[in-house]
Formats: sequence, structure tokens, C-alpha cells
Amino acid sequence: MAVSSRTEACLVAVLVGLCIAARTAVVAGGIIADGLELDWGHGNVSKDGQVISLYLDRDSGGSGLRSRDTYLYARTDLQIKLVPNNSAGTVTTCFFLSEGPWEIHDEIDLEFLGNVSGQPYTLHTNIFANGTGQKEQQFRLWFDPAADFHTYSIVWTPKHILVLVDGTPIREFRNYAKKGVAYPSSQRMRLYGSLWDADDWATQGGRVKTDWSMAPFVARYRNLTATTSSPGGYSFYDDQELDGTAKKKMKRAREEYMIYNYCTDTKRFLNGVPPECSMP
Repeated sequence: MAVSSRTEACLVAVLVGLCIAARTAVVAGGIIADGLELDWGHGNVSKDGQVISLYLDRDSGGSGLRSRDTYLYARTDLQIKLVPNNSAGTVTTCFFLSEGPWEIHDEIDLEFLGNVSGQPYTLHTNIFANGTGQKEQQFRLWFDPAADFHTYSIVWTPKHILVLVDGTPIREFRNYAKKGVAYPSSQRMRLYGSLWDADDWATQGGRVKTDWSMAPFVARYRNLTATTSSPGGYSFYDDQELDGTAKKKMKRAREEYMIYNYCTDTKRFLNGVPPECSMP
């Protein structure tokens, strides 16, 4: 049977579309329990399945959740409402972590360090590859993260790692493995979240302790979206560079809200800051 060129073109377009769709798996937001599960401690899932609440009191030691899936390169967007009022001493987290030996673990870390009432949260970020971290950058959030849910995103691709807050990029860590800088690229990672007590260091270097009369402390998570590549291909964002607008937003956020950068801490790195700090 003859096939017209127009029909043939349509068939090709359909097949290409199916191939692209097959290369990207998406866990949609909404029913958060479809993508996340309670991992340890005292937490609960709302009756409608849309919100996971993590609790911390003096006896429980905190609580945690994790993704049902593991990923090798992914973008995750997760909405979090942090502990309100006096959250000093508490740490709420969202992070990727590999499941192999700890000595060579990979990790992409977002930790929200609580503070006394009226004082801003600190977002502490770090990246580990092959067991080595020491790549901390810290930011003051420019809004009250306990008043409502906000979206925190980690983009992990073969090219770079991005951290975004409500769609604004605040940090980029590029893959310089070919130049000898370790980069997470071979170990699958799972997404975790937790709420725990770290009053020995979390708030003002440990000078402000947890006020247990405010317990239980509660952090809430909802609307996970995870976009990931299948083993046979990369998803749409893997090779995208930040455009001019995004670069300007990141530059402004870093100038106005970054309060610590390991790349400028010459007192800590007496023999010189890590090599990636001088790479473009």
C-alpha cells in the first residue's frame, strides 16, 4: 500500500514524540505519598495524601522521609514549609544521598538552619563527591520560609548542579571532573528530607540552643515533582546552559543573600582554595 509523504511525515513525528516521552520519567506533584515515604521517626501523611509532616520533640530525635525511587541525574522540585516562630537549634533538610559505602558517598545538600523568632533562616548548601565535601555556601532567604510553602529545586545533570529557590538559581556547581575535580556522576541517589536537632552548631554557631518549650516543631513537605532520565537517554534540561536572564538573577541573589562562600575562605584553606573556585 502506498503511503503519501504527508502521512509518512506524520508517522515519523509521532514516533519521535514517543521516543522523547520514553526517555523522561516524571513523578507528578499532588499526591506526595506516590513519590515520597516516611523513613524514620515521628511523621505523618495528611488524609488527602498531599502533605507529609515531620515532627521533632525532645524524646523523638526528629523524623525523616525519602523518595521511593533512586536517580542518576534528575531535577526535583519540592515545596517545604519550615518550622515557624522560634526554630533555633533545628535543622530541616532536603538532599540527594547515594546508598553505597559512606567513605565514597555522593551528596547534594540543602539544610535550613533555624533561628530565634524574627531572625532569618540560613540555607546551608554543600556538595559531596566520592566522600569529599567542604564546598559549603550559605544564603539568607529573602522571605519568611515558615509563613507558607516555597519551592526548592535541585537540578543534577552531567553538566552541572543547580540549586534554585522559587525558580531563582542561587548556586551552580559545574562538572570539572576532566580537570580533576570530583563530581557526582556514577552513583544513584535518593532524595531525603528530615527535621532534627542540631543545637550544638546550627544557630549562631551553637550559641543559641533549642527551646524545647516550643516543641513539637513541625516542617511540612508537598508537591514533589521529579524529572529524570532513563538509562537510554538524557532529559530535556541536561545540556541547557543558564540563559542571560537566569545568570543575572543568580548573580543578584548571590550578591545580596550569600553570607558564606568556601571559595573566598582563605583562612580555612591555607594552601589555597579548591581549584574549581578559579574555573569559569
